Amino acid sequence: MTAQIIDGKAFSAKVREKVAAHVAKLKDQHGITPGLAVVLVGEDPASQVYVRSKGKQTVEAGMNSYEHKLDADTSEADLLSLIDQLNNDPDVHGILVQLPLPKHLDEDLVINSISPEKDVDGFHISNVGLLGTGQKSMVPCTPLGCLMMLREHHGSLSGMDAVVIGRSNIVGKPMAQLLLGDSCTVTIAHSRTKDLPGVVRRADIVVAAVGRPEMVPGDWIKEGATVIDVGINRIEAPEKGTNEDGSVKTRLVGDVEFASASERAGAITPVPGGVGPMTIACLLANTVTACCRANGVAEPEGLTA
Repeated sequence: MTAQIIDGKAFSAKVREKVAAHVAKLKDQHGITPGLAVVLVGEDPASQVYVRSKGKQTVEAGMNSYEHKLDADTSEADLLSLIDQLNNDPDVHGILVQLPLPKHLDEDLVINSISPEKDVDGFHISNVGLLGTGQKSMVPCTPLGCLMMLREHHGSLSGMDAVVIGRSNIVGKPMAQLLLGDSCTVTIAHSRTKDLPGVVRRADIVVAAVGRPEMVPGDWIKEGATVIDVGINRIEAPEKGTNEDGSVKTRLVGDVEFASASERAGAITPVPGGVGPMTIACLLANTVTACCRANGVAEPEGLTA
Protein backbone atom coordinates (compact mmCIF):
# COMPACT_ATOMS: atom_id res chain seq x y z
CA MET A 1 0.00 0.00 0.00
CA THR A 2 1.20 3.50 -0.82
CA ALA A 3 -0.54 6.14 1.25
CA GLN A 4 -2.46 9.01 -0.29
CA ILE A 5 -0.70 12.28 0.52
CA ILE A 6 -2.92 14.81 2.30
CA ASP A 7 -1.65 18.05 0.79
CA GLY A 8 -1.95 20.69 3.51
CA LYS A 9 -0.55 23.38 1.26
CA ALA A 10 -3.26 22.87 -1.36
CA PHE A 11 -6.02 22.48 1.24
CA SER A 12 -4.93 25.61 3.12
CA ALA A 13 -5.16 27.55 -0.14
CA LYS A 14 -8.81 26.44 -0.44
CA VAL A 15 -9.48 27.54 3.14
CA ARG A 16 -7.91 30.93 2.49
CA GLU A 17 -10.07 31.30 -0.63
CA LYS A 18 -13.18 30.66 1.49
CA VAL A 19 -11.96 33.21 4.04
CA ALA A 20 -11.32 35.84 1.35
CA ALA A 21 -14.76 35.25 -0.20
CA HIS A 22 -16.48 35.71 3.16
CA VAL A 23 -14.41 38.81 3.94
CA ALA A 24 -15.54 40.31 0.62
CA LYS A 25 -19.15 39.44 1.52
CA LEU A 26 -18.83 41.11 4.94
CA LYS A 27 -17.47 44.27 3.34
CA ASP A 28 -20.08 44.34 0.58
CA GLN A 29 -23.19 43.44 2.59
CA HIS A 30 -22.36 44.81 6.03
CA GLY A 31 -19.55 47.34 5.61
CA ILE A 32 -17.38 45.34 8.03
CA THR A 33 -13.69 44.49 7.60
CA PRO A 34 -12.31 41.82 9.95
CA GLY A 35 -9.16 42.92 11.77
CA LEU A 36 -6.37 40.80 13.28
CA ALA A 37 -3.88 42.23 15.77
CA VAL A 38 -0.63 40.33 16.32
CA VAL A 39 1.65 41.22 19.25
CA LEU A 40 5.33 40.23 19.11
CA VAL A 41 7.52 40.77 22.16
CA GLY A 42 11.25 40.48 21.52
CA GLU A 43 13.20 39.42 18.46
CA ASP A 44 12.97 35.63 18.30
CA PRO A 45 13.89 34.89 14.64
CA ALA A 46 11.34 32.12 14.13
CA SER A 47 8.59 34.26 15.64
CA GLN A 48 9.51 37.19 13.42
CA VAL A 49 9.20 35.05 10.29
CA TYR A 50 5.88 33.64 11.49
CA VAL A 51 4.47 37.09 12.29
CA ARG A 52 5.47 38.42 8.86
CA SER A 53 3.75 35.48 7.20
CA LYS A 54 0.59 36.02 9.27
CA GLY A 55 0.49 39.72 8.36
CA LYS A 56 0.99 39.02 4.66
CA GLN A 57 -1.74 36.38 4.49
CA THR A 58 -4.13 38.53 6.54
CA VAL A 59 -3.84 41.38 4.02
CA GLU A 60 -4.08 38.99 1.05
CA ALA A 61 -7.42 37.75 2.45
CA GLY A 62 -8.71 41.33 2.47
CA MET A 63 -8.56 41.81 6.24
CA ASN A 64 -6.92 44.54 8.28
CA SER A 65 -3.60 43.59 9.87
CA TYR A 66 -2.35 45.35 12.99
CA GLU A 67 1.18 44.47 14.11
CA HIS A 68 2.58 45.53 17.47
CA LYS A 69 6.29 44.83 17.94
CA LEU A 70 7.55 45.38 21.48
CA ASP A 71 11.05 45.30 22.96
CA ALA A 72 12.14 42.12 24.72
CA ASP A 73 12.32 44.00 28.05
CA THR A 74 8.74 45.30 27.80
CA SER A 75 7.11 45.19 31.22
CA GLU A 76 4.15 42.97 31.97
CA ALA A 77 2.09 46.05 32.86
CA ASP A 78 2.79 47.65 29.46
CA LEU A 79 1.92 44.46 27.59
CA LEU A 80 -1.33 44.04 29.52
CA SER A 81 -2.16 47.69 28.85
CA LEU A 82 -1.76 47.14 25.10
CA ILE A 83 -3.96 44.04 25.22
CA ASP A 84 -6.61 46.05 27.10
CA GLN A 85 -6.55 48.66 24.33
CA LEU A 86 -6.98 45.96 21.69
CA ASN A 87 -9.79 44.32 23.67
CA ASN A 88 -11.67 47.63 23.52
CA ASP A 89 -10.92 48.44 19.88
CA PRO A 90 -14.01 47.64 17.75
CA ASP A 91 -11.86 47.40 14.60
CA VAL A 92 -9.89 44.51 16.10
CA HIS A 93 -11.78 41.20 16.03
CA GLY A 94 -8.86 38.85 16.72
CA ILE A 95 -5.87 39.21 19.03
CA LEU A 96 -2.85 36.92 18.96
CA VAL A 97 0.15 37.26 21.26
CA GLN A 98 3.03 35.38 19.64
CA LEU A 99 4.55 32.69 21.85
CA PRO A 100 7.00 32.05 23.39
CA LEU A 101 7.20 35.23 25.47
CA PRO A 102 10.36 36.45 27.23
CA LYS A 103 10.82 34.61 30.53
CA HIS A 104 9.92 37.59 32.73
CA LEU A 105 6.36 37.58 31.37
CA ASP A 106 3.64 35.23 32.66
CA GLU A 107 2.21 33.54 29.55
CA ASP A 108 -0.97 32.31 31.29
CA LEU A 109 -1.69 35.77 32.69
CA VAL A 110 -1.11 37.40 29.31
CA ILE A 111 -3.22 34.91 27.34
CA ASN A 112 -6.07 35.08 29.83
CA SER A 113 -6.09 38.89 29.64
CA ILE A 114 -7.27 38.66 26.02
CA SER A 115 -11.03 38.91 25.59
CA PRO A 116 -12.23 35.32 24.99
CA GLU A 117 -14.27 36.49 22.01
CA LYS A 118 -11.09 37.87 20.39
CA ASP A 119 -8.83 34.95 21.40
CA VAL A 120 -8.25 33.59 17.89
CA ASP A 121 -5.55 31.22 19.19
CA GLY A 122 -8.18 29.51 21.34
CA PHE A 123 -5.86 29.39 24.37
CA HIS A 124 -7.94 31.42 26.87
CA ILE A 125 -9.15 29.32 29.79
CA SER A 126 -12.77 30.19 28.93
CA ASN A 127 -12.38 28.86 25.39
CA VAL A 128 -10.64 25.75 26.71
CA GLY A 129 -13.62 25.12 29.01
CA LEU A 130 -16.20 25.81 26.32
CA LEU A 131 -14.47 23.42 23.89
CA GLY A 132 -14.21 20.75 26.58
CA THR A 133 -17.94 20.95 27.28
CA GLY A 134 -18.95 20.96 23.61
CA GLN A 135 -20.07 24.59 23.51
CA LYS A 136 -19.33 27.29 20.94
CA SER A 137 -15.77 28.51 21.39
CA MET A 138 -12.71 29.81 19.61
CA VAL A 139 -10.83 26.66 18.59
CA PRO A 140 -6.99 26.36 18.59
CA CYS A 141 -5.74 26.74 15.03
CA THR A 142 -3.54 23.66 14.61
CA PRO A 143 -6.09 21.12 15.91
CA LEU A 144 -8.79 22.86 13.88
CA GLY A 145 -6.67 22.46 10.75
CA CYS A 146 -6.16 18.77 11.50
CA LEU A 147 -9.91 18.29 11.97
CA MET A 148 -10.67 20.06 8.69
CA MET A 149 -8.28 17.79 6.80
CA LEU A 150 -9.73 14.67 8.42
CA ARG A 151 -13.28 15.74 7.57
CA GLU A 152 -12.25 16.51 3.99
CA HIS A 153 -10.64 13.08 3.61
CA HIS A 154 -13.18 10.90 5.42
CA GLY A 155 -16.42 12.84 5.42
CA SER A 156 -17.90 11.49 8.65
CA LEU A 157 -15.51 10.52 11.48
CA SER A 158 -18.28 8.95 13.55
CA GLY A 159 -17.27 5.72 15.28
CA MET A 160 -13.63 5.83 14.20
CA ASP A 161 -10.89 4.87 16.68
CA ALA A 162 -8.50 7.80 17.10
CA VAL A 163 -5.22 8.00 19.00
CA VAL A 164 -3.65 11.38 19.77
CA ILE A 165 0.01 11.05 20.73
CA GLY A 166 0.86 14.01 22.94
CA ARG A 167 -1.07 15.78 25.68
CA SER A 168 -0.11 19.44 25.23
CA ASN A 169 -2.64 22.19 25.91
CA ILE A 170 -1.96 23.64 22.46
CA VAL A 171 -2.51 20.53 20.30
CA GLY A 172 -3.02 17.20 22.07
CA LYS A 173 -5.86 17.99 24.47
CA PRO A 174 -7.94 20.21 22.14
CA MET A 175 -7.41 17.72 19.29
CA ALA A 176 -8.90 14.99 21.45
CA GLN A 177 -11.89 17.19 22.32
CA LEU A 178 -12.53 17.96 18.64
CA LEU A 179 -12.38 14.28 17.71
CA LEU A 180 -14.79 13.46 20.54
CA GLY A 181 -17.07 16.16 19.18
CA ASP A 182 -17.10 14.33 15.85
CA SER A 183 -18.01 11.08 17.65
CA CYS A 184 -14.65 9.32 17.50
CA THR A 185 -13.51 6.95 20.23
CA VAL A 186 -10.43 8.80 21.48
CA THR A 187 -7.28 7.79 23.35
CA ILE A 188 -4.68 10.36 24.42
CA ALA A 189 -1.30 8.60 24.53
CA HIS A 190 1.89 10.03 25.99
CA SER A 191 5.33 9.20 27.41
CA ARG A 192 3.86 7.13 30.25
CA THR A 193 1.48 5.10 28.09
CA LYS A 194 2.00 1.35 28.49
CA ASP A 195 2.51 -0.49 25.21
CA LEU A 196 2.38 2.67 23.09
CA PRO A 197 2.97 0.70 19.85
CA GLY A 198 -0.02 -1.52 20.60
CA VAL A 199 -2.23 1.46 21.39
CA VAL A 200 -1.30 3.19 18.13
CA ARG A 201 -1.71 0.02 16.02
CA ARG A 202 -5.44 -0.20 16.73
CA ALA A 203 -6.17 3.36 15.56
CA ASP A 204 -8.05 4.32 12.41
CA ILE A 205 -6.72 7.87 12.93
CA VAL A 206 -3.31 8.73 14.39
CA VAL A 207 -2.48 12.33 15.28
CA ALA A 208 1.19 12.64 16.29
CA ALA A 209 2.06 15.78 18.25
CA VAL A 210 4.99 15.07 20.54
CA GLY A 211 7.89 17.04 19.04
CA ARG A 212 10.23 14.04 18.76
CA PRO A 213 11.76 13.41 15.33
CA GLU A 214 10.41 10.29 13.63
CA MET A 215 9.33 8.75 16.92
CA VAL A 216 6.50 6.77 15.32
CA PRO A 217 7.79 4.05 12.94
CA GLY A 218 5.73 2.57 10.16
CA ASP A 219 5.14 -0.74 11.94
CA TRP A 220 3.10 1.10 14.59
CA ILE A 221 0.57 2.11 11.95
CA LYS A 222 -2.53 0.04 11.23
CA GLU A 223 -3.02 -0.89 7.58
CA GLY A 224 -5.11 1.83 5.93
CA ALA A 225 -5.04 4.24 8.89
CA THR A 226 -4.99 8.01 8.40
CA VAL A 227 -1.90 9.69 9.87
CA ILE A 228 -1.82 13.39 10.74
CA ASP A 229 1.74 14.42 11.61
CA VAL A 230 1.83 17.68 13.58
CA GLY A 231 5.56 17.50 14.38
CA ILE A 232 8.07 19.87 12.78
CA ASN A 233 11.60 18.88 13.76
CA ARG A 234 14.93 19.89 12.26
CA ILE A 235 17.58 17.15 12.12
CA GLU A 236 21.03 16.91 10.62
CA ALA A 237 21.17 15.71 7.01
CA PRO A 238 24.76 14.69 6.18
CA GLU A 239 23.64 13.53 2.73
CA LYS A 240 22.99 17.21 1.87
CA GLY A 241 26.57 18.22 2.68
CA THR A 242 27.73 21.12 4.79
CA ASN A 243 27.10 24.85 5.03
CA GLU A 244 29.72 27.53 4.40
CA ASP A 245 30.60 27.58 8.10
CA GLY A 246 31.27 23.82 8.06
CA SER A 247 28.11 22.85 9.92
CA VAL A 248 26.06 19.92 8.66
CA LYS A 249 22.98 20.87 6.64
CA THR A 250 19.58 20.02 8.07
CA ARG A 251 16.16 18.90 6.93
CA LEU A 252 12.67 18.98 8.39
CA VAL A 253 10.95 15.80 9.56
CA GLY A 254 7.78 15.06 11.46
CA ASP A 255 7.05 12.94 14.52
CA VAL A 256 6.26 10.03 12.19
CA GLU A 257 8.81 8.11 10.11
CA PHE A 258 7.28 9.13 6.80
CA ALA A 259 8.79 6.55 4.43
CA SER A 260 7.84 3.46 6.43
CA ALA A 261 4.48 4.85 7.58
CA SER A 262 3.54 5.65 3.98
CA GLU A 263 3.79 1.95 3.15
CA ARG A 264 1.05 1.06 5.65
CA ALA A 265 -1.16 4.13 6.04
CA GLY A 266 -4.12 4.84 3.80
CA ALA A 267 -3.41 8.57 3.94
CA ILE A 268 -0.71 10.70 5.56
CA THR A 269 0.33 14.34 5.88
CA PRO A 270 3.90 15.17 4.82
CA VAL A 271 6.38 17.37 6.71
CA PRO A 272 6.76 20.03 5.51
CA GLY A 273 3.61 20.78 3.54
CA GLY A 274 1.03 19.06 5.73
CA VAL A 275 -0.37 20.50 8.94
CA GLY A 276 1.89 23.58 9.00
CA PRO A 277 0.19 25.63 6.25
CA MET A 278 -3.21 24.95 7.84
CA THR A 279 -2.33 26.75 11.08
CA ILE A 280 -2.25 30.25 9.59
CA ALA A 281 -5.23 29.47 7.34
CA CYS A 282 -7.24 28.56 10.44
CA LEU A 283 -6.04 31.69 12.23
CA LEU A 284 -7.60 33.71 9.39
CA ALA A 285 -10.74 31.57 9.57
CA ASN A 286 -10.98 32.16 13.33
CA THR A 287 -10.67 35.92 12.80
CA VAL A 288 -13.59 35.88 10.37
CA THR A 289 -15.61 33.74 12.79
CA ALA A 290 -14.86 36.16 15.66
CA CYS A 291 -15.87 39.12 13.48
CA CYS A 292 -19.17 37.49 12.53
CA ARG A 293 -19.99 36.65 16.14
CA ALA A 294 -19.13 40.16 17.32
CA ASN A 295 -21.48 41.67 14.75
CA GLY A 296 -24.33 39.18 14.94
CA VAL A 297 -23.72 38.01 11.38
CA ALA A 298 -24.10 34.41 10.20
CA GLU A 299 -20.82 32.51 10.42
CA PRO A 300 -19.33 30.96 7.28
CA GLU A 301 -19.83 27.21 7.02
CA GLY A 302 -16.81 24.93 7.12
CA LEU A 303 -14.42 27.38 8.78
CA THR A 304 -14.78 26.22 12.37
CA ALA A 305 -15.57 23.09 14.36
